Amino acid sequence: MDSLNIMQNYSDAGTPLRYSDSFGYERASPSTDQLTATPSSQPALNRQVIELDAKLAALDFELGEGDITEKGYKKRRTQILAEFGVAIDDNNSTAASIVGSDDGSTTKRVVSMVSTASLPSVFRPDFSRPESTLSTDMETVDRMSQEQFDKFYLDQQQDPSTLESPYLYSMYGNDGAKPPSSYGYAQDLVLQMPLEPRTISDANFDPQNGNVSMAKFDNLASILRHRGRANARSNAIVTLDAKGKEFSAITWDKLASRAEKVGQVIRDKSGLYRGDRVALLYRESEVIDFTIALLGCFLAGIVAVPINTHTKFKDITYILNYTQSHLALTTDANLKSFHRDFTAAGQSWPRGVEWWKTNEFGSYHPPSKKAEPPALQVPDLAYIEYSRAPTGELRGVVMSHKTVMHQMSCLSTILSSRDRDRRKSKAAMDSKMLNAPVTKSQTVLSYLDPRQSIGMIMGVLMTIYSGNSTVWVPQSTLAVPGLYANVISKFKPSVLLADYPGLKQVAYNYQSHPLATRNYSKKYPVDLSSVKWSLIDCLTVDTEFHEMLAERWLKPLGNKRYQLVIAPMLTLSEHGGMVVSMRDWIGGQEALGCSFPDDDDSNDSHELSELLLDKKALSTNKVHILSATHHRDGVFTDDNQRDTIRVGAFGYPLPDATLAIVDPETSTLVSELIVGEIWVDSPCLSGGFWGLGRETEIIFHAKCWGADGALEMEFLRTGLLGFIYAGKVYILGLYEDRLRQRREIEEQAPSGEDAAIVYGNQRQYRYHYTAHLVQTIMQTIPRVFDSSAFDIFVNDEHLPVVLLESILAVTTPETPTGPPRTIDSNILEEMADKCMTKLRELHSVRVYCVLITAPNTLPRTIRNGRSEIGTMLCRKEFETGNLPCVHVKFGVDHAVTNLAVDEVIEERGGIWSVAASKDRDELLVHEDKQYSGIDDRDTVIDDRTGQELSKFTSIVDILQWRVLCQPEELSYCTIDARSRENKGMTWKKFDARIAAVASMLINKCRLRAGDLVVLIYPHGEDFVHAVHACLTLGIVAIPIPPLDSTRLEEDVPALLKLIADYKVKAVLLNADSDHAIKSKIITQHIKQSSHALKISMPPTYNTNKTSKLSGGCKELKLKMNSAWVAPERTALIWVHWTADQSRVAVKMSHATILEMCKVQKETCQMQSSKPVVGCVRSTIGIGFLHTCFMGIYVGASTYLILPVDFASNPQVYFLSLSRYKVKDTYATPQMIDHALSTAPLKNNNLRELRNLMITFDGRPRTELFGKVRVHFANGALDGTAINSVYSHVLNPMITTRSYMCIEPIELKLDVRELRRGYIVLAPPDAKRHTLTLQDSGMVPVSTHVLVVHPETRRLCHTSEYGEIWVASGANVDGLYGTNDPFEKIQFSATTVEADAGLDAYSEKHLKYMRTGDLGFLRTVARPVGPGGSMVDIQVLFVLGCLGDTFEVGGLSRFSSDIEHTIEYSHRTIPVGCSAVFQAGGVVVAVIESSRPKHFLAALVPVVVNAVMSEHQMVLDIVVFVSKGEFPRSRLKEKQRGRIMAAWVMRKLRTTAQFSVSSVSELRGKIAKAEAA
Repeated sequence: MDSLNIMQNYSDAGTPLRYSDSFGYERASPSTDQLTATPSSQPALNRQVIELDAKLAALDFELGEGDITEKGYKKRRTQILAEFGVAIDDNNSTAASIVGSDDGSTTKRVVSMVSTASLPSVFRPDFSRPESTLSTDMETVDRMSQEQFDKFYLDQQQDPSTLESPYLYSMYGNDGAKPPSSYGYAQDLVLQMPLEPRTISDANFDPQNGNVSMAKFDNLASILRHRGRANARSNAIVTLDAKGKEFSAITWDKLASRAEKVGQVIRDKSGLYRGDRVALLYRESEVIDFTIALLGCFLAGIVAVPINTHTKFKDITYILNYTQSHLALTTDANLKSFHRDFTAAGQSWPRGVEWWKTNEFGSYHPPSKKAEPPALQVPDLAYIEYSRAPTGELRGVVMSHKTVMHQMSCLSTILSSRDRDRRKSKAAMDSKMLNAPVTKSQTVLSYLDPRQSIGMIMGVLMTIYSGNSTVWVPQSTLAVPGLYANVISKFKPSVLLADYPGLKQVAYNYQSHPLATRNYSKKYPVDLSSVKWSLIDCLTVDTEFHEMLAERWLKPLGNKRYQLVIAPMLTLSEHGGMVVSMRDWIGGQEALGCSFPDDDDSNDSHELSELLLDKKALSTNKVHILSATHHRDGVFTDDNQRDTIRVGAFGYPLPDATLAIVDPETSTLVSELIVGEIWVDSPCLSGGFWGLGRETEIIFHAKCWGADGALEMEFLRTGLLGFIYAGKVYILGLYEDRLRQRREIEEQAPSGEDAAIVYGNQRQYRYHYTAHLVQTIMQTIPRVFDSSAFDIFVNDEHLPVVLLESILAVTTPETPTGPPRTIDSNILEEMADKCMTKLRELHSVRVYCVLITAPNTLPRTIRNGRSEIGTMLCRKEFETGNLPCVHVKFGVDHAVTNLAVDEVIEERGGIWSVAASKDRDELLVHEDKQYSGIDDRDTVIDDRTGQELSKFTSIVDILQWRVLCQPEELSYCTIDARSRENKGMTWKKFDARIAAVASMLINKCRLRAGDLVVLIYPHGEDFVHAVHACLTLGIVAIPIPPLDSTRLEEDVPALLKLIADYKVKAVLLNADSDHAIKSKIITQHIKQSSHALKISMPPTYNTNKTSKLSGGCKELKLKMNSAWVAPERTALIWVHWTADQSRVAVKMSHATILEMCKVQKETCQMQSSKPVVGCVRSTIGIGFLHTCFMGIYVGASTYLILPVDFASNPQVYFLSLSRYKVKDTYATPQMIDHALSTAPLKNNNLRELRNLMITFDGRPRTELFGKVRVHFANGALDGTAINSVYSHVLNPMITTRSYMCIEPIELKLDVRELRRGYIVLAPPDAKRHTLTLQDSGMVPVSTHVLVVHPETRRLCHTSEYGEIWVASGANVDGLYGTNDPFEKIQFSATTVEADAGLDAYSEKHLKYMRTGDLGFLRTVARPVGPGGSMVDIQVLFVLGCLGDTFEVGGLSRFSSDIEHTIEYSHRTIPVGCSAVFQAGGVVVAVIESSRPKHFLAALVPVVVNAVMSEHQMVLDIVVFVSKGEFPRSRLKEKQRGRIMAAWVMRKLRTTAQFSVSSVSELRGKIAKAEAA
């Protein structure tokens, strides 16, 4: 690995040369005077210190110049320190000296023995000159700390395609104290130390001339000039077309001349400085042009940035901007193609980039024949190679010239080692001939992408270094049987650069059509005898294919050394293509420092070793070798395939590399024959990522731990998992390609030797590798095109997922205009089931789910110009639900082991069973019970007159008193859509209007006291007149909202049934509703429904058609009868339709009406000087009270705003609140949502609004408070004025936050305990398994609330929840028109404690109303007392309706919580578009989706995973319906009950249905539900 990056910057004469080390810090090289001067005035000690400092500084300079290696540096430094008698700290002294201190004084560090921590290592952009793209000046950048710099630079250009990798996160934490190993080694186990580099004794000569040493060249640019002179007429590069014919060729002198020309033009005309970046954009086939441009950049002292043309447009722009490349080199044809593609894609052309066409530059012509070429001023960096990590992350790896030269030297030594080994075997050869290499030119045949990774290293850079000739063929030639072999026979290459997919295509073609290869060309008979090396770029070794390639392709086609030809290369494509390990004949393996088995005959230095491993042991990260010999019998039998895995070796590590096997989670060395991550250190390594400081430090400068602490050296983390045996490297796969799965219960307790190796959490898991699973799938499952596998972390466990590509999943139409193909779900189900079975049998993998897609549809990455399935990209698309799969099958029964189940509670009958309740009671016996206090208000005083309102017996009497006391004051006024007042009514006119309507009801309608009438009015004054007219006459009014013309199929039958059930005598209307009900469409619908239901419609009366009367009720002698105000007499009926259109009719007397008004007035401190506003929901609840009664009760004016006007302009409502200085008002959540969707009014002063009551019939929405406060912040609305109200159909105000003067109280509950019936607070920082609740406020006046067990009727303890019971005069009197015996229980409930006289309020003999809602009371302390003192406040928390819960595994869950999880699991599922219910013990989720049918399967795992993670349960069935299929109420609420009924009766029009649980599991649940 590069130790220093030298950046020469010449300054004034006499100034010492300054260079920058690999950490980006400038350091000054010592001059001769500085190295030798010794001040005579200094004491002897100081003289020694200065001398030591000078020697160490000189040593640092030599290391920076590259004169010595890092290993030599350490050795010489130790010797120097020993000479001066300085003790050495082995742990950190060396590292501190390499890094250097801030003041440059090494001696100070040595004398004080203070070691400096390693500085962050990162390749910085070259800031040697100002760039127009930088937003700050250079002095600012120089002053930045490393952390500030990283933040600044990374913020400038963010990677648009970054995918966070779990592998990256496993790298943190290796710079502190030694972490515990996840493998849990016993104390007597010896850790395997890193393999040491091997010694290369042979001198490195020019392969083309044995008399020229390659050590004289510092970079490839100088070698190119040498090649242009020494090998002028030889071909350097030859490119072939798809037919194998020569397309273009270039000689060495022409290559050097054209590259020199490119370098000259860049130097003279670009205005770029040394070290600036230049982008290279060439097509794969433009090998020669690309090589010329690359070498031209080297000659010009510019850093090249190769970019593949298949890179996405946004990625090209990102690379150009991030590397600050203002110049791009390409060809004319390529540039035109880019223009077309950018325009067609609608992309903007990259700005600030100049484009040059290098194919038009021509050749370099020196000023004279004897003129020397321009002097080379080569920067440290050679090029920046961008590639994608397995996670899809786009990162640029910087490669220095020094690194490139190290790589070339190593590879050249390896490639020549075979010939040297052969010559050494001849005893007649003398030592001089041993050192001189073969001078015969070699040819390299490659089809890999020459613009990146190993394709560029071997096909371009190695060609320049070695002087060999490279022949490049396109990959399409491999598909033609015999063509590739013909090219080999024609050009006689000695080296083949290939990969497995290409060679497999060639070899399999030969097996299928041998004569096509042998008879391809008569001119060039097939002969592969020239091939000495077949270099195969790969990550894992395919030993079976090696046998087939050698025995059935190389050998039959004339290669006699077929066993020695094949050489797999372990390369790091995402780290610049560095070669880590490959076959070689160098020897020297004894220097590795590892043990070699004595009885192993397969461990010759050049042998391709392979091992037969125990599969079960390997799944625990332990390597158990069954055999180290070759298996040449062909394929495995079923018996040994089930228990063994065949693994091949790459060879020894690179000669100059240090390689370690490290635990990836803890950065600790592992013991021998334990699987770990490959960490490597070598001069051939890149220095890091471009501009990514954190990633560079973590990946390229990783520190590992040994038995004695941290190792001094730094490593590159390859992300490869494998092991070392006999010094050779065996790779199992990438870290991202390793699956882990919790062991089955019977496997949880290892014993014997396993127990010494594995302990703790590692004992719970088995590990598997994607490559092994894919190989099994491809061998055992027919009609599978390709596959992949990965694991996902769901509900605290890792679950394996398998993806299959099959031709059976193709849905594209056979013709362009035809319909999509129909897939056979049964065949796909069998395929998925067989896949699960085989993987379980052969690998013990319990697959969680299998998804099947069409061929070539899974996300892919590019490797060597060839696309392959990107496992981590597939995982990302899987988690986001974007995989184009058409079928999914789950294996939940076997794979999932972490579900929340309480079998004891389930057997007892659930959490509300008597037995479970008794257990909770015994556990919480010392806790208090949950009940509230009572603030009785028997007397209510009118704030204007001092009159006692509690003496009135009806709201009618209060109205007549208001008419008498304040006849000319405003009583009612309507606000129009433009926020203008209509003509208001005084109390006197209001009374007169009521009298006119009452007279009409008596005289024209012939109605009498006790008759029932339906009021169908729009919101307005006419409605209020009709209500009070009915109350005055003793007529029972049933107000309902107007019929919705879009919901007549629902509204008309509901109206007719109400009329029939309650024997309604008449329907009262005003002009608007009368006109609507007599319209043709409604009239026809009523007639049809009346005929079908056999219900006749009563007469309708328009109350606007009253005759004019001069007097009011008193003048017309319209007085209430005393019998009408009796408590048992019904005065008014509210009708409420639930979301499922179930009717609930409640009755109330005059006394109940007054109690409701009293609770509102006293709790909200309503005053006659503050008007009342009525808007929506005016037929029931708080909306009805504020519209019809509260203005009369408190003596205030009432302003009415039509709901239609609010819908069109919500600001009308809030402008009225501001204008009339309303203090108390109400709103529904739907109103608030609609208001939040519009822009808030400016200068809208809501300072006077002290109590905005938002009514909830269940759990308050936690996010609504914050949204309202932010939305109305400009209106000066106080946050404490936003109050939630728990409103029930049986009581409009059970609790309220009005005038609590504090913001909502939030509790974070542990849902795992909540399912069992307990209230347990979660930690404040907990993010999972929590439920956040906001309180619903305190009990209002004259109200008592209990929390009671719904089955046993005992009071609940403070740490459990139960049903909410309410005792209040504001409770309705009961249900109307029903003889249900439950009514008495619901409205006259008593607790067990009250029956026994143990209740604190037993003497009051209170009767409670059961709400059917679950919740709990809790006392909290808040600083609301005098002087900010703490005051205890008891508030109610509502969880939800008992009817919306269901139990799974004995634990209770709320349907709304699961629906919330589903709706936020994927962006294509809108809020309110899911319904979860339990039918027959089976949990079903029905989801509305607009996705096409064939893409719904990808959503199922997303939904199931989200529910499993949040609720630890499995949805048994997931059903999809088209958008708009959900039946909804008039308030757009989904009707869960009707959805369930439609699904059970198979009347729901489903788009697709997926079973998550198996058929046997579903049958078991149904049988259990039937038995219960």
